[in-house]
Amino acid sequence: MLSCIAIDDEPLALDVLKEYIQLIPEVTLFKTFTSKEKAKNYLSDYPVDFIFLDIEMPDLNGVDFYRSLTRKPPVIFITAYSNYAVAGFELDAVDYLLKPIDPERLQQSVNRVLLRMKNTQPDVQSFLTIRHKYQLKNILLSEILYVEGLNDYVKIFTRQESKPIIALMSMKEIAMKLPQQIFLRIHRSFIIPVSDIVSYNSKIVQLKNISLPIGDTYRTNIAQILKSKNS
Repeated sequence: MLSCIAIDDEPLALDVLKEYIQLIPEVTLFKTFTSKEKAKNYLSDYPVDFIFLDIEMPDLNGVDFYRSLTRKPPVIFITAYSNYAVAGFELDAVDYLLKPIDPERLQQSVNRVLLRMKNTQPDVQSFLTIRHKYQLKNILLSEILYVEGLNDYVKIFTRQESKPIIALMSMKEIAMKLPQQIFLRIHRSFIIPVSDIVSYNSKIVQLKNISLPIGDTYRTNIAQILKSKNS
């Protein structure tokens, strides 16, 4: 199951796209956005497998918006004009859809995403490098129990150390360093390894050794992400 979001300044266009995506069993549409800024903030907290992105939007077009992303998930550009195709493919876009969208053509685009992900074997890092006590320190990802954010620093709790490892960095910074295939942000103050989840409900996630709270703004997305991973 692939996760995605869609970004378009036209609500009606998003409604049509959402209706068509619901017919594709391989894809879960997590959210739709008419605001580029809200979409960008969402992507920094909730990485997805790919995005649908309209090109003709006010202030900043879709191509330039995509260039501005720190993490660039695979993208399917959508537009009413074919003259943007070259720019889209220069950014290694998975596909380029013309409005009005044809459902069969949309399925072809999704198939291209599936094929790309099947053929791409990402090199998942095995350790996290942080600055600790004025020195660089490597922490095996498999050793991380969870990460807790406190103001301008984070505590990294590990399986071997009795005390947490302190690093002067924000939760957003450490979330960018941790591979999204392995870790999940469940709260503004907590990041956990997905493989350690024993159970969860609307309020807490039960890990093997501790229970941690789920943030209100993260609740729906956690359920969607875990459902997607288990599909």
